[in-house]
Amino acid sequence: MRFGHRTVLITGAAHGIGHGVARAFAAEGARVIGADVNDPAEPVEGVRYIHCDVADEAQVRRLMDEVGPVLHVLVNNAGVSWFGPLESTPVERFDRVIAVNLRGPYLCARYAAPALRASGEGAIINIASTRALMSEPGGEAYGASKGGILALTHALAVSLGPAVRVNAIAPGWIDVAGEPLRPEDHAQHPVGRVGRPADVAQACLFLASPEQSGFMTGETLVLDGGMTRKMVYLA
Repeated sequence: MRFGHRTVLITGAAHGIGHGVARAFAAEGARVIGADVNDPAEPVEGVRYIHCDVADEAQVRRLMDEVGPVLHVLVNNAGVSWFGPLESTPVERFDRVIAVNLRGPYLCARYAAPALRASGEGAIINIASTRALMSEPGGEAYGASKGGILALTHALAVSLGPAVRVNAIAPGWIDVAGEPLRPEDHAQHPVGRVGRPADVAQACLFLASPEQSGFMTGETLVLDGGMTRKMVYLA
């Protein structure tokens, strides 16, 4: 059990990537706390769930009081998305995406910092997206929030080091819903398949381990099956 007796806090843990990350850390013996605005459809055994909107400072402060005085790993995964035409998307939509996706990790890191330092081997893992590096039309809010995560990651690494390491993961296409996929969907990826939540979870275990990634901080791990490296030409 690599993470036995270690406390891990995962935001956005009720479903999708966060659910997979919670399952992986629980399987490794960690004391896992999952924070989310929703209840999990399939609770993970051994995970304690706490309601929290990470964009709300008071709720984040209460969350950290619940976590306790020592925290080993913080996974900032909670996020929302909105895609729509630039000219007609309400500004309030942009603000909400930024509030959850960027302000949330900032608040969680800020109020978790004392507990992470107290562990003696703290690690923060921010879940970004390849949308921080490439875009489709209408992705301003989400792209800006995830691009901000990359900058926040290296800023936190410098501010919190050496006591706390801070890295990010930028997932690409991750099938979180078990949706029907076509052969051409998999073929877009040089590894030959679309990603799974378990792929992100394994990367989190690596970045959380001081034995495996202790010399790594301020970095972003692009986890997309090679999709952003593949050149595409229209016929």
